[in-house]
Amino acid sequence: MVDKLALLLTIIGAINWGLIGVFQFDLVAYIFGGQAALFSRIIYTLVGAAGLWCISLLFRENDAVKE
Repeated sequence: MVDKLALLLTIIGAINWGLIGVFQFDLVAYIFGGQAALFSRIIYTLVGAAGLWCISLLFRENDAVKE
């Protein structure tokens, strides 16, 4: 469950960075009242933590279902 949540937050962050890179539009800041707004900073922090968590996915063995 934590892996899926971390992956979802990482995807949200990637989409936001894509929008910033292509259109110079920060969707998180737009929705939550600017980059310095408390909730925006919380979202940025959660996305950063999720990205760090996803690093661990690179080093795990595949959890295949055993028959």
